Amino acid sequence: MQTIQDRFSWCDVEPEIKQLLLLASENWEHTGLAEKYIREALFKAEKNLDVLVGAYRFFFYKHQPAAALSIAERVLQSIATTENLPIEWSQLKPILTTRQQDPNIRLYLNAYAAKGLILAQLGRFEKAKVVSQRVKEIDDSRQFCATTVFEVISRSLDEDE
Repeated sequence: MQTIQDRFSWCDVEPEIKQLLLLASENWEHTGLAEKYIREALFKAEKNLDVLVGAYRFFFYKHQPAAALSIAERVLQSIATTENLPIEWSQLKPILTTRQQDPNIRLYLNAYAAKGLILAQLGRFEKAKVVSQRVKEIDDSRQFCATTVFEVISRSLDEDE
């Protein structure tokens, strides 16, 4: 029988938090209960990136874009602080471009691309277009799906004119 440690060996958090994540997973069909476990794990894990990423994905797939956006922004802020990333895009872009294979930078780009998609879901198309265009400029191989989001938003905005 696998222990919680074995089932979540990739996640570097306390066993109690792993148990909460497991409970959330096991109760996926019961959104309210699963959300309770996710929120408790978020509270107890504070700034743990594994928990934050899992949480924004949970809220994204549960069609709660405002919560997903809020947590994705926490991921971005956490990585920006850890990696000492600049705020200005003109300074940030070359760093993201040259270091995009670094695990934390890949995580940053994933969360940033997700932010673009979530902004689009929330109807904030101009901001979504800016975010997805930025990721698109870096992502030649379309790994982060921002190009697709950018193209869909651009077509939609062009059709509205």
